[in-house]
Amino acid sequence: MSRVVHNFAAGPAVLPEPVLERVRAELTDLDGSGMSVMEISHRGAAFRRIAEKTEGDLRRILGVPDGHRVLFMQGGATLQFAAVPLNLAPVGSTTDHLVTGDWSMRAAREGARYGTVNVAADGSPSYRTIPPRDGWSLDPGAAYLAHATNETIHGVEFPAPPDGIEVPLVADMSSTILSRPIRVSDYGLIYFGAQKNLGPAGLTIVIVSDDLIGTARPETPTILDYAAVARSGSMLNTPPTFSWYVAGLVLEWIDAEGGLAEMAARNQRKKDLLYRAIDASTLYANQVDPEYRSWTNVPFTLADPALDPVFLAEAEAAGLMNLRGHRSVGGMRASLYNAMGEDGVAALVAFMGDFEERWSHGSLPTGAPT
Repeated sequence: MSRVVHNFAAGPAVLPEPVLERVRAELTDLDGSGMSVMEISHRGAAFRRIAEKTEGDLRRILGVPDGHRVLFMQGGATLQFAAVPLNLAPVGSTTDHLVTGDWSMRAAREGARYGTVNVAADGSPSYRTIPPRDGWSLDPGAAYLAHATNETIHGVEFPAPPDGIEVPLVADMSSTILSRPIRVSDYGLIYFGAQKNLGPAGLTIVIVSDDLIGTARPETPTILDYAAVARSGSMLNTPPTFSWYVAGLVLEWIDAEGGLAEMAARNQRKKDLLYRAIDASTLYANQVDPEYRSWTNVPFTLADPALDPVFLAEAEAAGLMNLRGHRSVGGMRASLYNAMGEDGVAALVAFMGDFEERWSHGSLPTGAPT
């Protein structure tokens, strides 16, 4: 019997066990075809059914309005840092950016290759909060306002869409999509990589208002032109068919589990349990402003950094995997995506409590090099 493992990776991340079991069952024979989903033509009837059902399920679960296109693309969310300005920002225009962590900073930096970027708010260097709304320096003539709803590395999250925005709102939702209900109509464009809450790496989804497509710059590569992708049914070239197929299975799993309302309830319980344990501790700390703490990616540090390798080694031995913080910030990070069960978070909290008790009694090494 294999040991129980809880995977807290930030991405590629944990997938629902029933989905993995179904993938295994169908891997060599999709619907009695005698072929794997990885072998069939993306233009054949079998994959067309998968593609259409996946889009339909995503539209229904998220409540995507009829006036928005759903595009299945490649290149990760990072490629959208270039695709968004190429499609939405005319030559000579300005784009507004809210920089609240590493990923929104990278989006602003890439956007500056294609036009003038106005950093309307900047949470650097610590990235522990979202700057107050009344201090934002918004450009009323900006082509759009871009932000990341959740910073995967720093654990800073917008609790709601920015208010009072008069230009299209662009959101990188890679870490938060499908974790709770949202109102898609609040956004002009949403993009997200699949490898956190939806499926394997390789698939990137863009949800964009119809009135924002069709005006891409002439130099925009066809593969990045939202209007061209929409006209082709997201099949200008061979799409990541396996990732698309698994995403469809994950959507079916979300439906079967009770939809986004149930995902939100579970995710709130998970993050509350972990933050309570951290806040009650003298060993662990989370430095993010409580108002803007992430539901999804919870970074924390130990009072004695020399204990980091001890904590990680013991956690892994206990089946608590991938808790090392991002290399740019260190410490620990627990990612609590939909497929991370409440039992996994409970196991982590119990381990943390036991580790702290041994630390408080002086039974753990101190002062060792990291």
